[in-house]
Amino acid sequence: MPIQLELFPVPEPPPGGGFLSALRLKRETVPDWNVYPFNIPAVRTLDELPLHRAVTFLVGENGSGKSTLLEALAVRLGHSAEGGSRNYRFSTRDTHSVLCDFLTVVRDGRAAGDRETDGFFLRAESFYPLMSQVEAYETDAPVPFGEWGGRPPHDRSHGEAFLTLLTNRLRGHGVYLFDEPEAALSVQRQLAVLTHLHALVRQRSQLVIATHSPILLAYPDALIYECGPDGLHPVAYDDTDACRLTRTFLHDPTRLMDQLFAEDEP
Repeated sequence: MPIQLELFPVPEPPPGGGFLSALRLKRETVPDWNVYPFNIPAVRTLDELPLHRAVTFLVGENGSGKSTLLEALAVRLGHSAEGGSRNYRFSTRDTHSVLCDFLTVVRDGRAAGDRETDGFFLRAESFYPLMSQVEAYETDAPVPFGEWGGRPPHDRSHGEAFLTLLTNRLRGHGVYLFDEPEAALSVQRQLAVLTHLHALVRQRSQLVIATHSPILLAYPDALIYECGPDGLHPVAYDDTDACRLTRTFLHDPTRLMDQLFAEDEP
């Protein structure tokens, strides 16, 4: 059955942009529900997905559709499928799905006349070519790398470049989309990212993040959707697989590894 709007009570948010209120699938235009990406349960059951005015998380196993949904939202908002701001026009390989053509972005009526003034789409799998594109754009800028700490991104590690993006490039009052931003970050750096996310929220920004990180998911009052075999549904932080399995592992790693390795014994 399609997702119904009333199934998703949105918690009272902290100060945030609230520029987008929902993502809607134009179900009547879908040509074939048996082909990708429409055969993914998270897409097949989608009708209208409300977005938190501050932070919305998408979680789920690899291949569950969270990155597909986030990518489609990004392209619908005018970003390159490989990331960047709206004025980044590059592609190393055109592999994004057609889902964006079947989505409608519903804007928040409370924010009428108050559209976002900044935006950025970051995905872990295309971070290297994105940073290469940043260097190509910034080399001839009046103040080269002025928004990147004064240094080319490739002069930094992946994690350092991402933190520089958060602290220097993102201006606030924007819509920011992150796909697995924790990929190159240590635990300590993930904690640092939480403070930067909160700073962006305080600057009236709205964020949609696909992640496996139980640390990032702990951001207070966020709305979390889980993509699974039964489709897309809201989930409490403590009930996410990322949180539950990490807690189980840390509680008794030896016991869990004994169970895992025992399954491989003849």
